[in-house]
Amino acid sequence: MNTNQDKRRKLSKTSTMHYGKLVLRSLFFLAALVLYIVNRIENTGEPFGGYDEIPLVLGLIWIAYAVEIALRFFPAKIESMGCQKQFSKNYRPTGQSKPKLISWQRTFAAAAAWFALNGLIGLLYALGWIDSGILMLISLAYGVCDMVCILFFCPFQTWFLKNRCCTDCRIYNWDFAMMFTPLVLIPSWFTWSLLALSLLLLIRWEVTYRMHPERFSEETNACLSCKHCDEKLCHHKKQLRHFIVREKERLKRETERLKTKFDRK
Repeated sequence: MNTNQDKRRKLSKTSTMHYGKLVLRSLFFLAALVLYIVNRIENTGEPFGGYDEIPLVLGLIWIAYAVEIALRFFPAKIESMGCQKQFSKNYRPTGQSKPKLISWQRTFAAAAAWFALNGLIGLLYALGWIDSGILMLISLAYGVCDMVCILFFCPFQTWFLKNRCCTDCRIYNWDFAMMFTPLVLIPSWFTWSLLALSLLLLIRWEVTYRMHPERFSEETNACLSCKHCDEKLCHHKKQLRHFIVREKERLKRETERLKTKFDRK
């Protein structure tokens, strides 16, 4: 077998890390879901026993996310260039002086869609149709969806920003702030500390974007080009798209075959 093909198919360290995060975040969600269901069956009052006396599972969730957010403030080789492009060490000038950035209209549309979704969730909470436990589960589900966006399909990329891949994503470091948006409705050190950390990360990102826009564009930063990419995160999305296309074609052929067979009868 061709060794070059083996190399292309091998998961990069960044991809492996994201698959690991997908598994871990899924386990966090499932564990919290079990706790919530048990709490409701036993009718013990506050979801998860309240947020002032946090069970072990929620404590582990807090530590995992707090550490992950804290690490984002510093350069890391294993992380995606999508969030690492803000650092000066990952800026390699191309010789061009004018960066080509995603328009503010597309960025605003992505933010507006997110606020609309969470506004609806907030309304359901205000009406009493869902409780704070559901808000927590939604937030943890967002964490799983974040990895799905990176590895398989991102609605913000496809429908709003129209960017090439995660590497040139305008809102990459918005992820934790978006993830913990529902927690703003749960007043607790557990919830608001995570939200505060994620907002600090978002502010750091936006300040850097305003001060050094050249770091965020492939036209001015060579580190963002496909030629210098060894993450191969986009390959997973391409493979999924090709699989869907092949399945559609297969189903179409099978439908035509069955139709022809039926007509002959």
